[in-house]
Amino acid sequence: MSLRVQINQKLEHRFRELAMKRFGYAKGALSKAAEEALAGWISTVEKEDLTFEGDPVEAIDGLLSDIDIDSVELQHETKKIWTLKVLKNVPG
Repeated sequence: MSLRVQINQKLEHRFRELAMKRFGYAKGALSKAAEEALAGWISTVEKEDLTFEGDPVEAIDGLLSDIDIDSVELQHETKKIWTLKVLKNVPG
């Protein structure tokens, strides 16, 4: 499985440098370092009391505020994207 993220360039440079020092310059060093980093973050955050306070509809509305189409158009675009992804996995 893969995960795409965007991070600060200085942070990425430092991460790559330390990953190579710790795991060597072989293939998979960055993946090992990322898994270790994510596992550490998860174990730290799991100890916190994580309760969402607020209106979930408002939170979603905030996430979608940059989208400049109405809900019907968004549904149609979503269907097109989903169909294309499904058809990629159909043999023949």
